[in-house]
Amino acid sequence: MNPFVPLLAGIVASLACAYFRAGLRVWTLVTAAAMVVAGLVAGSWWLAILLPLLVLAIVAVPLNLVEFRRQRITAPLLAAFEKALPRLSDTEQIALDAGTVGFEGELFSGKPDWDQLLSLPRPALTAEEQAFLDGPVEELCAMVDDWQISHELADLPPEMWQFLKDRKFFGMIIPREYGGLGFSALAHSMVLQKIAGMSTTLCSTVAVPNSLGPGELLVLYGTQEQKDHYLPRLADGREVPCFALTGPYAGSDATSLPDYGIVCKGEWQGANVLGVRLTFDKRYITLAPIATLVGLAFRMHDPEHLLGDREDLGITLALVPSDTPGIELGRRHFPLNNPFQNGPVRGRDVFVPLSQLIGGPGMAGHGWRMLVECLSVGRAISLPSNTTGGARSAFAATGAYARIRKQFGLPIGRFEGVEEALARIGGHTYAISALSLETAAAVDRGEKPAVPSAIAKYHATERAREVAKDAMDVHGGKGVQLGPSNYLGRGWEGAPIAITVEGANIMTRSLMIFGQGAIRCHPYVLREMESLRIADPDEKLATFDEVLFGHIGFAISNAVRSFVLGLAFGRIGRVPGDAYTRRYFRKLNRYAAALALVADTSMLVLGGSLKFKEKISGRLGDVLSHLYIASTMLKRFHDQGYPAADRPFLAWAFHESVYQMQMALDGVLRNFPVRPVAWLLRVLVFPFGRREVPPSDRLGRRVAQLMTQPNEARDRLMSGIYLTPTPNNAIGRMNLLLPEVIAAEPVERKLLKAVKSGELSGYDYEAQLADAVAKGVLTTAERDLLARVREETFEFISVDDFDGEELAAGPRRREPAALKQVVNG
Repeated sequence: MNPFVPLLAGIVASLACAYFRAGLRVWTLVTAAAMVVAGLVAGSWWLAILLPLLVLAIVAVPLNLVEFRRQRITAPLLAAFEKALPRLSDTEQIALDAGTVGFEGELFSGKPDWDQLLSLPRPALTAEEQAFLDGPVEELCAMVDDWQISHELADLPPEMWQFLKDRKFFGMIIPREYGGLGFSALAHSMVLQKIAGMSTTLCSTVAVPNSLGPGELLVLYGTQEQKDHYLPRLADGREVPCFALTGPYAGSDATSLPDYGIVCKGEWQGANVLGVRLTFDKRYITLAPIATLVGLAFRMHDPEHLLGDREDLGITLALVPSDTPGIELGRRHFPLNNPFQNGPVRGRDVFVPLSQLIGGPGMAGHGWRMLVECLSVGRAISLPSNTTGGARSAFAATGAYARIRKQFGLPIGRFEGVEEALARIGGHTYAISALSLETAAAVDRGEKPAVPSAIAKYHATERAREVAKDAMDVHGGKGVQLGPSNYLGRGWEGAPIAITVEGANIMTRSLMIFGQGAIRCHPYVLREMESLRIADPDEKLATFDEVLFGHIGFAISNAVRSFVLGLAFGRIGRVPGDAYTRRYFRKLNRYAAALALVADTSMLVLGGSLKFKEKISGRLGDVLSHLYIASTMLKRFHDQGYPAADRPFLAWAFHESVYQMQMALDGVLRNFPVRPVAWLLRVLVFPFGRREVPPSDRLGRRVAQLMTQPNEARDRLMSGIYLTPTPNNAIGRMNLLLPEVIAAEPVERKLLKAVKSGELSGYDYEAQLADAVAKGVLTTAERDLLARVREETFEFISVDDFDGEELAAGPRRREPAALKQVVNG
């Protein structure tokens, strides 16, 4: 007879209810029943049963009496919450309201519904979109001479500009009724990925008109008159757009725009009309040097109250034709030897009528909302697609090169040091290609994925930079020597560009991912904040009470789930998937619970100061990011039918993400300012310490082997990039040659053995081949195979050289105005 049995039964029952997220009443009944039944079965004294029941009643009865709970418990907490809650600025509130929540909200719940993720439709192109990729995009890629673009012209050639306009590459996001292509986000992404492997300059040129700018803003907010006039002209290239936001004093802090417009009357096309007189200084504006239509962000003021009582109307967006008096453009920046058209836009006393405000006068002051809503979509496509296309091309090139290039009689891909680099290339490429795919699919489902777009922008660009670095290391001197035969150098030079634009990555990681995710994706925090806005006191109290106690139960559940799943090493729980991937879903369950626990605790303990603890919020954002990335990989693996051949890619990328999650959580706990809280969290999150490890050497070897020989997994990861073996596409020709290179390897070993044994004479390769045939070491067919492979691989290991005068900077070829005339016809 054990007097503690009822108490232990009650504790176990409570933990089980918390783990499975039972409601308050269910918890009360189950716990009471467990105490009674366990006590009776164990033959415990009645006092041993009644005392725990009395304690339970003291706690549970007031909580289950809703009106009593609201008045005696919730009301004081509501008053304290209203005082402690940091007030959000208008710009922060607009940013929170701009996006929607998709599956990333499940990750923040601590108990993701994986069936919801896997039931989402598989992303697919329409027949028309596929035809565009197989037709005009292939034609465009076949036209590319990136050395001519990046070194000789510092621009696209005129015939390429015309081709882009004729085939409506600038109108992919413009609806068909206005003359555009009306493509899905997935098609938009796949077009950019295919182009990116051929020329980063060309890719940027195509991306910008289809991202944040006049086209997208007009589609979403333009007046009917503006749409009817401008959208057809943007779709066919008669208008070349740019969007001017960043300036010398307002970069990532776009809300601090010093550029202004004063409401006044002025002359416009021969009439005296009410408008805005603009003064602005912008820089880093892509397509600005050749733009005919400038989208402009500025702060609008009405000092004479011509429009109403307000003087500061806020951030506003306008369309300014480039020939408007007072505007200055044409000069160019030179972003790291990637000469896409980019430069400053300046203006003083530039007058435009109110009809040029995007959306008309009624949208004055709504510019910030318009911008953040568009960024949540545009940021999900352009940069993730550009960098994913570049990474996939580097994957194809480096895998083939590592098999073609030989040192010490072996393909360099067989050396373990090179294997490490190849494994990182393969794993990162697999991860970001899944990330880009799922984020584009979210846009096509009608979402405005503010948090996933920030994750995609940060991690796609950062991982692509790592891929470029490893690809350069594997290629060695081949990647360093610029020239017509170098297919890596410009991409490596331009990698930092993607890191800095559309929100610098440091800011994106430390402020945006967790900063937005903690409120927007959390199942209760935003609802708690919104409840405070309710005017009716009784309704406010009732709503806050419901959300508050849901949040308390949520926090307790996550603490229990994190601890239990940590004890089980993330190996328990019902999850979907096949026999191979169930362990991965269970592992993510553990870290989702840990994130929810640590994030909730951080917000509770640190409060408003968490906004300034950027290192902690950055690490919490890393956990959310890797949960999302791992989810996208499992979703794609599911959509593709769980292909066994792809398992090494999935395993490497997944283990890397899990290891990074562990280290990010460890970093939060090691640096958490309230140490007793950190100690308790460490017990709940890591009951047995840190046990995750990076991908193993053996797994890395399997990834490297997949990369360096033809197979279905490699083909799937290269699907959609430009691999047609045209004269301008060395990567395509390398991959076409790869089977012959592999077929020649045993013959090469036979020849090398004969040379080392002294059986063959001759100092050059051709003489050795001839002697090998004469002495019966090789057959004629084997000699022909080696000779052919050696000849065809020579161009891929060769580098360019120049006469000194060829590298000297020449005179200016044409003035900006003349260039603009060529581009704009």
